Amino acid sequence: MILEKVYDPKKVEEKIYKAWERSGFFNPDNLPKRRKKKFSIVLPPPNVTGSLHMGHALNSTIQDILIRQKRMQGFKTVWVPGTDHAGIATQYVVEKKLKSEGKTRFDLGREKFLEKIWEWVEKYGEIILEQFKKIGCSLDWSRKKFTLDKDYQKAVKEAFFYFYRKGLIYRKKRPINWCRRCKTSLSDLEIEYKEKKGNLWYLKYPLKKGSFIVVATTRPETLLGDVALAVNPKDERYKKLIGEKAILPIVKREIKIISDNLVDPDFGTGVVKVTPAHDILDFEIAQKKKLPLIQVIDEEGKMTGKIPRKYRGLSTLEARRKIIEDLKKEGLLEKVEDYLISLPTCYRCHQVLEVIPSWQWYLKMKNLAKKAILAVKSGKVKIIPKKFEKIYFDWLKSAKDWCISRQIWWGHKIPLKGEKDVLDTWFSSALWPFAVFGWPKKTKDLKEFYPTDVLSTARDIINLWVARMIFCGLEFMKEVPFKRVFVHPTVLTKEGKRMSKSLGTGVDPLELIEKYGADATRFGLIWQVKGGQDLRFDESFCQAGKKFCNKIWNASRFVLISLENKSFTKKELERIKKSKTLTKEDKEILRSLKEKKKEIQKQIENFEFGKAAESLYHFFWHKFCDSYIEISKKQLKRKKTKKTTQKVLLFVLFSLLKLLHPFVPFITEEIYQKLPLKDKKEFLMIEDW
Repeated sequence: MILEKVYDPKKVEEKIYKAWERSGFFNPDNLPKRRKKKFSIVLPPPNVTGSLHMGHALNSTIQDILIRQKRMQGFKTVWVPGTDHAGIATQYVVEKKLKSEGKTRFDLGREKFLEKIWEWVEKYGEIILEQFKKIGCSLDWSRKKFTLDKDYQKAVKEAFFYFYRKGLIYRKKRPINWCRRCKTSLSDLEIEYKEKKGNLWYLKYPLKKGSFIVVATTRPETLLGDVALAVNPKDERYKKLIGEKAILPIVKREIKIISDNLVDPDFGTGVVKVTPAHDILDFEIAQKKKLPLIQVIDEEGKMTGKIPRKYRGLSTLEARRKIIEDLKKEGLLEKVEDYLISLPTCYRCHQVLEVIPSWQWYLKMKNLAKKAILAVKSGKVKIIPKKFEKIYFDWLKSAKDWCISRQIWWGHKIPLKGEKDVLDTWFSSALWPFAVFGWPKKTKDLKEFYPTDVLSTARDIINLWVARMIFCGLEFMKEVPFKRVFVHPTVLTKEGKRMSKSLGTGVDPLELIEKYGADATRFGLIWQVKGGQDLRFDESFCQAGKKFCNKIWNASRFVLISLENKSFTKKELERIKKSKTLTKEDKEILRSLKEKKKEIQKQIENFEFGKAAESLYHFFWHKFCDSYIEISKKQLKRKKTKKTTQKVLLFVLFSLLKLLHPFVPFITEEIYQKLPLKDKKEFLMIEDW
């Protein structure tokens, strides 16, 4: 039962994980003894195109700590894994591959292209799930889900028709964010803004009654679709002009000067051009004032419609240059200023987006948003840290109707006759907490494990995913999908930059596992979760994690050697607390251990994972190793104290292995298997916490 001299994670981790899998204990149905209380988590489904990154590594470690602790506490635990079909992302990956072969999806046609994607998914789709095993995630692989599984597709259809019959889904032509590379609409939450140096052009619009009014714009090419000029009703400079008419430059069409509170009087001159076909804010103004939509840009980003022939077919940038030249000639360009522009880009291909009118499907958000707001305000769902409630409430209070249709080919096809569009990926993933348990069927799993207990996720998808899951849970299950939402820190580089493989700033967790072992990587990551919402990752903590693992190994080796092949029952070890032969030092370590158990318990419950890791580290290294083990060496030499000391050593080690197990599961399991306990269980992961 003696441990090898040196701990080698490569010899242990794969072997242990396979043993856990064979045991079946990740599956709640196979857990020993009757367990009345349940604890369930669903893994936020990574994209089927993905590979493990540092955010995944941190979040999965957090969830694994929670599930392992609850399993040891006697709960019937389930942690459901799965992947998301990731409509735009997956289609983009396969299209890139086709491009390298000189083809497009249109060359193949819809059916053949979808066959190509399925081939890709079957070949690469499981990679990220296998990587979760590397970091020790005790997921119930028997319940694995994919958002395009047949039963999941039925769930999505059921949800769509429910909303449709209720009158919450409708089709309408309105301006949307359009990616001309992906050839699809995007919701406002799928946009990434990039700042770029640009210009603010000050244009003169002649007034019908003489003179002119100056308008500032960053997009002069859209003036061809102007239907009005707008000012703020409180702006004293322009009150007299409200209701007057101006002449649209180049087009020579009469347009009215109107007022609206949405106009920012501090932008430019305080006068804005209203182009409802190509600006979402302008569309809101136009709706109130019953103004027409005049489209002048098409899906390819080219000028179109009833515009002067010389601009037709030009790209927006070509048209901009030509229009500026023509305005100069007419003396209608007053001045140009440098201006920092926030450009909307596609979150997948990073192409600059256009706003164009398009027929799309929408989900009415007003009442759904109210329900989601009430769920958090009433305390049915708690968001931790509490400060993230503001992001959640701010978006829901101003949420526009959700554009749920996409013009790509990969995904859940809108289940109406003649429709070719697919549903937004987030529509299907909003059903995740109950669809994974078999909804719309009234399954045993659904009854037993819904609602789930905790959702651990990143702050950037609070509105994309968390809010939508909450209102869908309330709508379809009449109950919130989870009780607590833990918003974990965002993992940045040591310098505070965003981690990105393409930018060369990413850190591969698999490389860290190869270098230090999974336990050390987990411990090094969790150590840094100290309450801040940006985690500047420092690899030195993984090095410290490796040293700590070596310390655990060496201390355990010492204890096992000191037992001289004696073995004990757990009851024998428990009774040692009442022994009359305990020394002052024995009593101190046992008292401290009792306090430490309560402390760690509380810290895990409060999601203070970094504090718990640090607390365990110091107790094991300093209190147990530096202090008690050193004292025990003397006590083991005395006949009077030897046997008691042996029991105390084993009891404390056994207790600490249990406390450490959720954090460093591999090494603790390996040591547990060597413990000379007559009545130990098959695995540490099912021991009593």
